[in-house]
Formats: sequence, C-alpha cells, structure tokens
Amino acid sequence: MTPAEVVREAKRAGLAAIALSDHDSISGVKEAMAEGERIGVEVVPAIEFSVQSPTETHILAYYLDIDNPVLLEELANARKMRDRRNAETARKLQALGFDVTLEEALAIAPNGIVGRAHFARLLMEKGYTESVKAGFKEYLENGKAAYCGEQYFTDEQCVRLIRQCGGLSFVAHLHLIKLDDDKLRQFLLRLKAAGLDGVEGYYTEYTPEMQENYQRMAAELGLLISGGSDFHANMKPHIAIGRGTGDLRIPYSVLETIKAHRRERS
Repeated sequence: MTPAEVVREAKRAGLAAIALSDHDSISGVKEAMAEGERIGVEVVPAIEFSVQSPTETHILAYYLDIDNPVLLEELANARKMRDRRNAETARKLQALGFDVTLEEALAIAPNGIVGRAHFARLLMEKGYTESVKAGFKEYLENGKAAYCGEQYFTDEQCVRLIRQCGGLSFVAHLHLIKLDDDKLRQFLLRLKAAGLDGVEGYYTEYTPEMQENYQRMAAELGLLISGGSDFHANMKPHIAIGRGTGDLRIPYSVLETIKAHRRERS
C-alpha cells in the first residue's frame, strides 16, 4: 500500500490518528500527512529505527524534523548497511535452498526499502511457508538461519539523534528485547539518561499481562507510553490497522499525553 492508501485505510477503520513509521525511512511521511489533512486523519511524522542488539531492538521516533540534514545523512548511512544486510539475508535463504533473490524483494517494496517482511512474503508466495508469519518464525527471526542482525545505530546514538532532530523516542515491542524485568528496567534507565521519552505500552502481540506490566514499568520509571498495531498491509496480512491481531484499542488520550509532553519540552 502507498502511504496515502494506508491513511485512507485508517479512515475506513475509524481511527482518529496514526503514525506512519517505516523502518529506517521517512520517504512516505509527507505523502501520508498530506492525505491525512485532506481526509481528516491526524498523521504523526514518525520512523522506526533498528539498533544494535544481541536480540532485536527497535526505537520509534515521533514528531521528529524529517527535513533535518543530520537525520537525512544518518539515514543514508543506515540505508547502506540495510542494503548489505538484505543481500546477506538473500544469500542465507539461497544457501538454505530457497529460490529467493534480493531483486524479487525489491520488486515488492513500493518505496525501495526492503525488510524481512518482504523476504517472508516471497517465501509464502513461492510455497515454502504457509504464511508471512511462518517465514519469520522459521527462518527470519533473531537466531534463525536466515537472520542477519547487523545495524548502523547503537541504541544511545539513536535516542540522541531523535532528540537532536526535535523528536520523541520510544522503545518498541519490549518483549522482543528478551530481557527479564530487572534487566529491562536497567536498559530503559540507561536510555532515559540518554534522552528516551517512553516505551510502546500497547502492541499487537502483547498479552494482557505484558501490557499491564510494561505500562506499570513505564509509570515507575517516569516514561510515557505509545502504542501501535504494527500494520504492514499484505506484508503482515494477519494484522489489521488499529486492531492488531485481536481487539487492540489505543485511547486517543495516549497521543494527547505525548503531545502535552512535547509542548512542555519545547
């Protein structure tokens, strides 16, 4: 889906606001914001950064200046590393016996930004797996045979860059970091010292217990919460926009709190 189509899908789903947060790219943000203004959906400029981690760590940025020259230069550097990582993923899949190429992944990536979801879709479409989700679980998740975890940013570099560009930083899908609660607290406190603003308190794969725990932890540490369904259109067809894999509901008050914090900080 194009960025404008994503916004129209959000409108059909009855959402008041969304954040377009592509991985390591802001290329679709302006198109999404323009469509949101046209049809009455609030679109938050955002991006999802992948950072160095022994497991899998992503950091969301909201309201950053997408025209900031420092940001654009750093994204260009991250893009070069992503290109190398994708080439390595394709090589690993081929070594496993799958007829999957980087060129095929590029062909189904509308903005030219290839990620693991595109390789997972190819595996599904060619009959190697039953679903996109299965492709991740069997081959592309951290620790699986085709996973490549090389990243450009450290977590602290990422948080500082977001603040430098006027944005707010939130650690995404905390369960994928795979730390116990004590170590997760230490991790978040370290990033808070670097400028971290919050964590993703609502997420499509959280159990009710996870959601309660992460929101309580955020409150204890003085961090904000954000939320998202992680909608990827046909890249992850099991996830519905704004609803996730079930009945995810994120109150608008979450965004109001984020905006109030942004006003106070500026």
